[in-house]
Amino acid sequence: MTSDITNDEESSDRQSFRASCDQIREFASNALIAAGTQVEASRSVANALTETSMRGVDSHGIRLLLHYIKVVQGGRINPGPKLAFTQTGASTGIVDGDNGFGHHASYFAIDRAVAIAEKSGIGAVSVINSSHFGAAGSYVLRAANKGYVGLGFCNSDAFVLAHDGIHSFHGTNPIAFAAPVPGKEPYLLDMATSVVPWNRVQDYLMEGLPLPPDVTVDSSGEPTIDAAQSAALLPLGGMLYGHKGAGLASMIEVLCAIMTGSPYCSSLPAMKGPDFSTPRHMGHFFLAIDYRRFVSPQTYEAGMHAYLHDLRSQPSKPGRNVMAPGDREWLVLEERQRLGIPVMRQLRMELDHLADHLSIQRIHYDE
Repeated sequence: MTSDITNDEESSDRQSFRASCDQIREFASNALIAAGTQVEASRSVANALTETSMRGVDSHGIRLLLHYIKVVQGGRINPGPKLAFTQTGASTGIVDGDNGFGHHASYFAIDRAVAIAEKSGIGAVSVINSSHFGAAGSYVLRAANKGYVGLGFCNSDAFVLAHDGIHSFHGTNPIAFAAPVPGKEPYLLDMATSVVPWNRVQDYLMEGLPLPPDVTVDSSGEPTIDAAQSAALLPLGGMLYGHKGAGLASMIEVLCAIMTGSPYCSSLPAMKGPDFSTPRHMGHFFLAIDYRRFVSPQTYEAGMHAYLHDLRSQPSKPGRNVMAPGDREWLVLEERQRLGIPVMRQLRMELDHLADHLSIQRIHYDE
């Protein structure tokens, strides 16, 4: 992994305005509450969106608020869910999300997984009757910040080409893994099993720019660099080696759909509609691991620091640095703590319109 402080999701020339973390979080929470969502669920979604934007993953940050308002008002999302946890074994349990926001159910689930791991060493918790949960990294970071290794998985509706197929089948099906690094920010891997997320293609379309090669295919399954002609994403590995990404996506279907009794990828109602009234009944899967059950804290800390130091010290290309998973996010976080979260001009207009529509205060930007 090489360094690139510039946000993957939006280049610096598109960053028109900046707003503080607190401004973004408060606005998102107020908007969801005004749209009818219960306070606790609203705060969970607002926290997830804000933290994700602060880490520079703008495809899953504050820009998704507009979509979430649409689905809660459309009836897809239960605005007042009653989350329920059932422990099914010494190390296992199930959270019923009651068709509310996936963020709310997922924070609840990872907290239960950590509580189980505290007693038994490993906690495995699935989520049923849920919905889109944003960036998977938000939940495994919760575990890492409590001193536990966290893993999180979710499937999604069909966006990604079946390897050697001609139509989309799997979702972007993210994998997230976080581990504590004593005295430092956690190690964080948060990745889709497609080459890029679908929102990245929409960014290129909005800007009128050609896509990089080996990212998408058209409706006949042929590679294209035209965002307007893109019908499906390629799995991680592209046209030649996409069996690897497709295999990971398939594994996640087993964890999040088959093992939860939830719809698998091609059976899920599309996130983007046109039906915004039918619940999606999505499944998630989380693991929390107490590393102290396998190695002494001193050995773990020494090994983690030595490994990361060695990794970051590897020779790199001119003008680049070898980075560990999560390093880019922490660099962006540091910058945005100082300067605020960038909001593109079009998104600002849409958020201002949303504020007026919901009769809430607009975001105050630093200009």
